[in-house]
Amino acid sequence: MWQPLWQTWTIDKPAALGDWLWQVLVVELAALLDRLTLRKLIALIPLVILIAAYLHRIPLPPELMLVGDMLAYIDIFSMIFLVGLFTRVATVVAVVRQAVDFARGMLRHVPAAPYRLGVRHRRPKDSMRRRRLTTTDDDDAAVAAGLAWA
Repeated sequence: MWQPLWQTWTIDKPAALGDWLWQVLVVELAALLDRLTLRKLIALIPLVILIAAYLHRIPLPPELMLVGDMLAYIDIFSMIFLVGLFTRVATVVAVVRQAVDFARGMLRHVPAAPYRLGVRHRRPKDSMRRRRLTTTDDDDAAVAAGLAWA
């Protein structure tokens, strides 16, 4: 009769206690840490501050609790911040796109500019001689801007 009782309280019960401690302190804690996210951890900060303040009998200002609420809703504040950041980035991208389009438009007109100036189609040199020979009339009016001739 003592042998089964002795085996139960010296072997079986401590082994069951060890298995239970392993389950709670290792397996369940690891599962809890796997599910724990940064948002959940930040949401626990106001709770820790509140418990510590009540244990030490420290009066808490209401602003500290509002900071805790802000930390609890940090995902909303981060989304507002990201939307503001994306609108600024979108504005910069739009300005850069307009500048690139303007530069492309300017570069499209560069090859056409020499043709408009007539660089490739120069007059032959003998045409200058003909013009000098034919235009010997000095009775043409002199052109000067801003001058009146009497």
